Amino acid sequence: MDINSLHKQFYELYGNKNQSCLTFFAPGRVNLIGEHTDYNGGYVFPCALQYGTYLVVRLNGSDRMYFSTTNFDQPCSVPEKGFSQQDNTKWVNYPLGVMDQLVKRGFEMKGMDLLFSGDVPNAAGLSSSASIEMVTAVALNDLFDMRLDMIDLIKIGQKAENEFVGVNCGIMDQFASGMGKSEHAVYLDCSTLEYEQVPLVLGDYKLMISNTNKRRGLADSKYNERRAECESSVASISQKEPVSALGELSYARFLDLQNLIPEKRVRRRAHHVVSENRRVLDAVKALKQSDLVLFGQLMYASHDSLRDDYEVTGIELDTLVEEARKVEGVLGSRMTGAGFGGCTVSLLHKEALNRFITEVGSAYHAKTGLKPDFYLGEVGDGARKTGSKG
Repeated sequence: MDINSLHKQFYELYGNKNQSCLTFFAPGRVNLIGEHTDYNGGYVFPCALQYGTYLVVRLNGSDRMYFSTTNFDQPCSVPEKGFSQQDNTKWVNYPLGVMDQLVKRGFEMKGMDLLFSGDVPNAAGLSSSASIEMVTAVALNDLFDMRLDMIDLIKIGQKAENEFVGVNCGIMDQFASGMGKSEHAVYLDCSTLEYEQVPLVLGDYKLMISNTNKRRGLADSKYNERRAECESSVASISQKEPVSALGELSYARFLDLQNLIPEKRVRRRAHHVVSENRRVLDAVKALKQSDLVLFGQLMYASHDSLRDDYEVTGIELDTLVEEARKVEGVLGSRMTGAGFGGCTVSLLHKEALNRFITEVGSAYHAKTGLKPDFYLGEVGDGARKTGSKG
């Protein structure tokens, strides 16, 4: 991202070059393994990407806040008090939700000019929404000297999405965006928020992100449906054993109790969560032992479970993973994110990169009629002030 160019756009929009602005950044994330476990009190293993959302901001001395983005021609202005959901400029609800949470905590907003610019592919499942929330939270924390720590800001970002946007997400996306570290993945226990930044030592191997370019129209509604199914399974198991989340159960204990769940479909949802939790533990151990082959096998197993038990993949994601399995030098591949479109993440040898793009891209287009995009998954730091003043 060319920060100088972004500052130029800011002043073209808002004028008054004599009044300086501040610049912040928050990354998107890719989850290496541990999907749909975060809202079940389980384990996840994401890393922050070098792609993300930039925010240029300054106070404007007025009683209104002006929102613009380089990604859409959808500017918006709202009063500094009394926030309400925006129907015509839905992207603004993510930063507004953060502001709403801060006001509820006793902080005051003031008139300001804001310009957002993201290079996370929208609706790709790489958490563009969390990066918007986190860049807003970090910027306002600095701008108004709120002195909140990063964990507080992460919780605010999640609550903004839950309560203002209306997506009942877990905390993983905001946590990865806030606590990411270059060349590390974040091993997180979502029930306690205990975490470890694990070195991501891949040697001659790389992370490749493949975007299906299918719009994730079902993702939010099906996401909330899966949450409800998991809560139903917990209610059934609680008849015999007091549990508040599936993440509290070991795999062996779940097998003992699974017949308490009357519906087979709901039982399969729960089976995915508990087995995925175990895969995260195994994957973290494999990475620490530099066993990338086992790590890749666990990625494949994760995708199979998401396809068969949790049913959140679809032909596009399944095709990308099936074709990745055929390419020599690929150790593992899986969908990442909520599903129903979005992206896969693959672990492959650096010499297989071009072959992967050519062979997987061609086979995917032939089967789905869509052309995928490919990105190297370069791992970066978490949300921060960039140090650039305009």
